[in-house]
Amino acid sequence: MDSREALIALNMVDHVGPVRLRQLLEHFGDAPAVLAASKAELLRVRGIGEETAEAIAGWEKTVDLAGELQRIRDFGCRVIIQADAEYPELLRQIYDPPIVLYVKGALRPQDKNAVAMVGSRQTTHYGLESARRLAYQLAFCGVTVVSGGARGIDTAAHQGALAARGRTIAVLGTGINRVFPPENAELFERIATHGALLTQFPFNRPADKQSFPIRNRIVAGMTLGTVVVEADRHSGALITAGMAVDLGRQVFAVPGRIDSPQSKGCHDLIKKGAKLCESAEDILSEFEYLFPAANRPPGPAETGSLPALTLSEPEQRVLELLGPEETPVDEVIRRSGLPASTVSVALFSLEMKRLVRQLPGKLYVRAG
Repeated sequence: MDSREALIALNMVDHVGPVRLRQLLEHFGDAPAVLAASKAELLRVRGIGEETAEAIAGWEKTVDLAGELQRIRDFGCRVIIQADAEYPELLRQIYDPPIVLYVKGALRPQDKNAVAMVGSRQTTHYGLESARRLAYQLAFCGVTVVSGGARGIDTAAHQGALAARGRTIAVLGTGINRVFPPENAELFERIATHGALLTQFPFNRPADKQSFPIRNRIVAGMTLGTVVVEADRHSGALITAGMAVDLGRQVFAVPGRIDSPQSKGCHDLIKKGAKLCESAEDILSEFEYLFPAANRPPGPAETGSLPALTLSEPEQRVLELLGPEETPVDEVIRRSGLPASTVSVALFSLEMKRLVRQLPGKLYVRAG
């Protein structure tokens, strides 16, 4: 058994987290030695109690390592550890970095310039459009957009980055083979192609109240800053923002309507010192040493538009269906034969390219 396999096994043992593992590695030297230790030897390690020592000593009774390794191969993902160059550098620097990361897709050097975008699952049209536009602008400027793959703002952030042909990473609160929410199956496949799906949880781990804060720690830990787009005062997005503050990372908040409950969390963050965010430029200006204005393309806030990009096949199909007459979005979906989520992303991208205009009532016309 090599160190990677041993760390995969330890990640599946109850009561073993990053902090306890660090203590164990300092005592035994490497992960295989930890798994080979007796209960009595484990109890001599500072911070290791009876329950943890028993769980590690009897790991073969509870952990199907051979099965997990087979699942990793069959699913087409891989596991990276902190010793790997691919492991996100910012995440490696936090107090309790994950023992292992399951990855489907690719983590690239440019992902060190990443920004988290989070918000409520129950959101407004304003929140969704704000998240898509900000993510589009950031991805267009070369920033990797990181979010949690959830409904609402997370989904909109991933869609915006993909529409800009940029990179995006979804950090999951489940095993990497779980699709949660189920309607994001197609989105997750696209993220794995143009970025990465990432989780610290072993296969088949379901979502629960404990897994989401753990996921949020990774989102905040692997990014330069966190943008909260829309959140009420009880939103889990505020947990991510708090973790970012604890890690010394920048927090941004998008203002909303003063009478909207979904904006109260963002307004509270601004009152406490988060930077008010209206465009990608507000974010990029905080990291001028990474994205100097002279070395990046003009942003949408500066030019008022984005350069035209080659249209994807869904964008081309949707554009051909539109003319000067007003067309309801449901009709576009029906006539295109594409999934509703694909049409939504295509229409948004075409809007950003000034090829399509959206009218009140979710009606669309071809621009010009």
